[in-house]
This record gives sequence, C-alpha cells and structure tokens, in this order.
Amino acid sequence: MRLVIARCSVDYVGRLTAHLPMATRLILIKADGSVSIHADDRAYKPLNWMNPPCTLKESDGTWTVTHKNGEQLVITVEEILHDSTHELGVDPGLRKDGVEAHLQELLAERIEVLGKGWTLIRREYPTAIGPVDLLCRDHTGACVAVEIKRRGEIDGVEQLTRYLELLNRDPLLAPVRGVFAAQEIKPQARVLAEDRGITCVTLDYDALRGREDDSLRLF
Repeated sequence: MRLVIARCSVDYVGRLTAHLPMATRLILIKADGSVSIHADDRAYKPLNWMNPPCTLKESDGTWTVTHKNGEQLVITVEEILHDSTHELGVDPGLRKDGVEAHLQELLAERIEVLGKGWTLIRREYPTAIGPVDLLCRDHTGACVAVEIKRRGEIDGVEQLTRYLELLNRDPLLAPVRGVFAAQEIKPQARVLAEDRGITCVTLDYDALRGREDDSLRLF
C-alpha cells in the first residue's frame, strides 16, 4: 500500500463530474489498483475513489487514474508532504461471529425465501472495500446486494450503502439495489435504510434452519 499526503485538487470525469478544491489530503494506492482520496474527517469514507481495474499515470504534477470504462480521476499535486510504500501481506479477512456466518450460509442455500425467482450470483462478492455478503439477481434479473447482520444497526446500513456506491459504478452490474437482512433491526437503522431505498428483511434463524415455517418478514 502506498500512502501519499499531498496538497492537491481532484477532478472526477465520467458519467458524473465532481471537483475537490486544493487542500491537504491523504491518497491511498492499494495493491489491487484502487485509488482513494481521504480528508481528516468522514471516518473511513473517502472523498472520491476509483475502483480496479484501473491504471495510474504520474506526470508533471498531474496524476491520472483511468478506469477500464474510460472514467478518470485527475489529481493535480501542488506539494507532496509524505510518500511511503508498505507491504501488508495477505489479509486473513473479517471473521464473522458464528450466528452471522451461519445466517449467510443458510440464506445463500435458500435464496428463494427473499423472493420467487431469485438466484445467487456469489457469496462474499469482492469489492475494493470488502466483500458483499451475497450478490443476487431478483426475478427481473436485476442485481441485489444483501448485507447480513445478527443485529442490524446504523453502521450496517452505512456499510451496505458504501458497497452499493461501488457496485453501481460497474456498468455490468448497475443498477444494484440493497437488502439489509438481520435477526433484529434497530428502528433508527430501518429509518435510514428505507430513506436510502434499501429494503429491510427480518430473518428467522430457526425458520431458515427448517425448524419452523420458511417465510421471512419483509418491512
């Protein structure tokens, strides 16, 4: 991973355009080719980014990150304050608790409980910021990203929102909608999810294991 702290401005050129004026920011360049721009706030969420596969060209104070679909992130560098590269090695990945991991496994095996005609594309679908629990297609063939939690809280909705932002940049997948699935969903999380167009599903662990009726409660 390469860490660069620089005074820079950033322009995103593609289906949408966005401009970040000159300021001191952190630029992360990861081994997977992704490039993200961070400020000293907003927690972990970048100001702008480019997902792999993309290429980075540095020339005369201008860094141009080009995605395979032609969209570009143009970084104008006024001054570099820090530039270092670190080898992080292979990450073992996030280990979910037993119930959450088993919910994912059960729902993947019985994806039709989310809707008639639904099919599973992949479990742990990889993105630049982590794997989506389940990536599916609904009965219309549209892609759906499913985030599974034992207890659904606001941070889970934020996590799914970030996944959706990334997935919807991929023209082979877009449009992608979200489903937030949990055994229990906090009221504040439900309000936030619904405001963002994300469907909430309450999972019955025993029903998924075949102990009771198969139906789920959708709200």
